[in-house]
Amino acid sequence: MTVKLAITGKGGSGKTTIVKAFMEIFQEMYPEKTILLFDNDLTSELAHSFGLDIRNTIYGIRSGKHEYKTGIPKDMSKQEFIEWAMEDIIVPINDSVDIIESWFVGSKDCRCPITKLINDAVEKLINRYDFVIFDCEFDLKYLTQLVDIEVDSTIIVANPSEESAHLAKRIKEFSSKYSAGNQLGVVINKVDNSKLSYLSELLRKYDLDILGVIPYDEKLEQNPITRESQIVQNAIKEFYSRLNLPQ
Repeated sequence: MTVKLAITGKGGSGKTTIVKAFMEIFQEMYPEKTILLFDNDLTSELAHSFGLDIRNTIYGIRSGKHEYKTGIPKDMSKQEFIEWAMEDIIVPINDSVDIIESWFVGSKDCRCPITKLINDAVEKLINRYDFVIFDCEFDLKYLTQLVDIEVDSTIIVANPSEESAHLAKRIKEFSSKYSAGNQLGVVINKVDNSKLSYLSELLRKYDLDILGVIPYDEKLEQNPITRESQIVQNAIKEFYSRLNLPQ
């Protein structure tokens, strides 16, 4: 059974850092398991944080613009071709972690055959891994336009500000109909301990379901490219037991 975790939120909230932290935690807890990092964010920051400039995407398959690394095998059905092409764009991070980029996705209302073929191929790919972590756009809608699956836990990343708390509330409202009754909650990132009382006021005002709090890590400002933080990992471990994930 594949465990599926989605990280959503406004750009700049720290989604990519949190995705990488969960990857490290899963590798530490379950070193024998496989992980797929699924970059569903149009900025492609997740790939960049590994020093990768991934140009081959699911959109490239859909649009027919993908340049394949190998020759295209003959006598395949359309479904077999899509699944083969999906394998061609997976990029290994290490022995147990792979990454794939979606980039633009088609509208869910599109009735063209390629939409269902890609949905089926993506779902089949996801189910091959033990863990899949989605680095999402603003909310879950963009992900569900690509693949129609249930996500075990969805984390909305927000910062400790009035604007961010208000936005997190909106994201939760937008995403709730796509979460299929599974866990959907907010993690407050980049928290300054001197402003905890202000944070408490925000939480009461917007009635947010808070799964956890992550302290501000100034080292991320000094080295923002890799998005790696032991402080973030340690904070996630503190509230990990609250998540709908293997314990």
